[in-house]
Amino acid sequence: MLPGEDRAARRVLLVCMAAGATTLLDQAVLNIAIPSMRQSLGATGADVQWIVAGYSLAFGLALVPGGSLGDLHGRKRLFMAGVAVFLLAGVTAATGGEPETLIGARLVQGAAAGLVNSQVIGTIQDVFHGPARGRALGLYAVTGGVATALGPPLGGALVAGLGPEAGWRCCLLMSTPCAVLTLTLAARLLPPPRRTARNSRLDVLGLGLLCGCTLTLMVPFIRTPDNEGEALLWGTAVGVLAAVFAVHQRLRVRRGRQPLVHPALTSSKPYMLGTAVAMAQFGSSLAAFLVLTVFLQSGLGLSALLTAAVTLPGAVGMGISSALAWRLVRRIGPRTVTVGLTLGIGAALTGAAVALYAPTEALPMTLAGTQLMSGTAGGLTVSPNQTQVLQHAPAEAAGVGGGVLQMAQRIAAAICLSAVPAVYLHAASGPPGDGQPRSGYALASCVCAGLLAVALLLSLRRGTAPPSRLSAPAAARHAHAVPRSKEST
Repeated sequence: MLPGEDRAARRVLLVCMAAGATTLLDQAVLNIAIPSMRQSLGATGADVQWIVAGYSLAFGLALVPGGSLGDLHGRKRLFMAGVAVFLLAGVTAATGGEPETLIGARLVQGAAAGLVNSQVIGTIQDVFHGPARGRALGLYAVTGGVATALGPPLGGALVAGLGPEAGWRCCLLMSTPCAVLTLTLAARLLPPPRRTARNSRLDVLGLGLLCGCTLTLMVPFIRTPDNEGEALLWGTAVGVLAAVFAVHQRLRVRRGRQPLVHPALTSSKPYMLGTAVAMAQFGSSLAAFLVLTVFLQSGLGLSALLTAAVTLPGAVGMGISSALAWRLVRRIGPRTVTVGLTLGIGAALTGAAVALYAPTEALPMTLAGTQLMSGTAGGLTVSPNQTQVLQHAPAEAAGVGGGVLQMAQRIAAAICLSAVPAVYLHAASGPPGDGQPRSGYALASCVCAGLLAVALLLSLRRGTAPPSRLSAPAAARHAHAVPRSKEST
């Protein structure tokens, strides 16, 4: 049964879940159609990198601005505008005939998806309270996770059934009816827009600095620098922008103005550690899946349909474990995340061992088993961790808190989607028959296991840390600048 005090709240949650499924399915379904799309458009490797990772880049850039605007001016209109732009950009991408058209449309679509998802997090925080809020956030995370896991099997079925040319275009159009339904439901069921932040002036300079910092951090991983000097220049720019942004935020608080990122977020150790856990887990899972699809299709020569069949158990495992995770949370609390991460590490290491030692004819079946383990681990990790993180976001910064969390995940995705496949391609750079693709997949799986191990260590550290609060003097200084919510989350 859906959480909520009344029927209206449960209907709002259904709209939020529909939005999450629509925007995240669109990204996941395209991954398996990349080979046919590249052949159809005559796209270069750089074009494909921008088509895939550009969506995450724009998604990440839009999250914090979208959350802040929702906190300041209300969420319903921004939600509906984002879904409408997402819908139009998706149709443009599906009907485009040039790589440049597709890149531009995907960038716009990613920005619209970021705007929508930041309103979703804020809306759930506004409508639900107490234990119902945790369950609602959990269901939203589950919906997005299952949509992400179902995307590749659905994409493989479309490419196999309709052919390469029509298949990848239909993959991009799959989200269209979902977006139309979401827009219709949002117009009828979402609550009227209202401000949750008390200061209506947007921190424009802070917004520009944060977007610039995010952009300079993500772009080098999407478009690999030509030399060490260029890489050093990008790194220096990130450091300078981050330092200026931090100083600017402190100055706004001292002057009694609303900062872009609420001080309660950065001063909360559970929030910061939980966000780091989410980054490592999200980046690892997306990179592992991309490497798997490349290995199965390019390394083993499997069709898109067979590749989809191998990945399907992951979606099943995630759906089942996500539905049952809240029961485990009731019994062992935050340790549920620890269990999920441990199982994820085991799944990645098992995949590496299978790739090295299993007979070729048994590889698809055994890798499907590791996908079941991995999906189950994701279901036990994603929803409980997100719920724990957002419990430390105050009501007046609910949209920004969710935006920062998702932006951090998108940064991790851009980095991992570039770095981990590069590890695989470097190790597998040989003919398919000499075993190098197997070694490459095993090495990439070990890298993903290492990322999950980092997440596990951070999760254990969070479990031993007391909840962070503003000190009494700090609270007195900030009270008139950044009002705290009276509601305990």
